[in-house]
Formats: sequence, structure tokens, C-alpha cells
Amino acid sequence: MKKILLSAFIALALVGCASSGNRVLKNETHQTVAAKIINGSTSKEDVRKMFGDPQTTSFTDSGSEIWKYEFSNVTADAINYVPIVNWFGSSASGTKKELSVLFDKNDIVVRHSMINSDVKQKTGLFNAL
Repeated sequence: MKKILLSAFIALALVGCASSGNRVLKNETHQTVAAKIINGSTSKEDVRKMFGDPQTTSFTDSGSEIWKYEFSNVTADAINYVPIVNWFGSSASGTKKELSVLFDKNDIVVRHSMINSDVKQKTGLFNAL
């Protein structure tokens, strides 16, 4: 019985963390990105070499291209491990990083921004709180 409980606890602990998106952003900050991407100088190919292909692309009305990269890292909250309570929902907390890069028609960076924000995900009854 003790082995089963220990195995279940280890399995829950391993499942408690999740990350998604572009792992290259994991250790990036506003300062490190600003040192790598220089507005008016860095090319689209330079950005691709540093961060890979974007997760999404879009275009402005004038035809300029926007690349977006995201990385999220969340950990299950302690309430998820409370017996019976966890039947009614779960929650996770963490951080999300988003890099947006705007290119001109010559494929040169016009502007970029790096945002780091806290995220909270809730399911079940916890979502109503």
C-alpha cells in the first residue's frame, strides 16, 4: 500500500509542471531581447536564427509583417493535491512570455516588444471563484 501511495505522489509531482511554446524564450528577458534585436537593423533572417520560426504571423493594413512567439510555464497549485477537494477542480499558476516583432517591407525590424506576465488557470468550481 505504501508503494502505491508513493508512486501516486511521485506521478502527481511529475505532472504538476507544464510548459508550452517556444523554449528559446524560457530564459529571455526584456533586456536580453533588446540586446539581440536592434530596431532598424536586425533582419527577419536574424530573428529566425535567434528564435526560430514564429508561432503566429499577421499583417498590418500597410502590409508589414508581425511575428509572435510565446512561452508559458505553469505549476499545479497545492490545492490540487488535497483529497476530495481536487475532485471539484484544479488550478495552476506561472508565467507567460510573449515576443512580438514588427518588420517593414524590406524585412528589417521596425519595432519589437517582450512581455512577461503572471498567469493563473482554473478549472471546475475553482473557475467560478
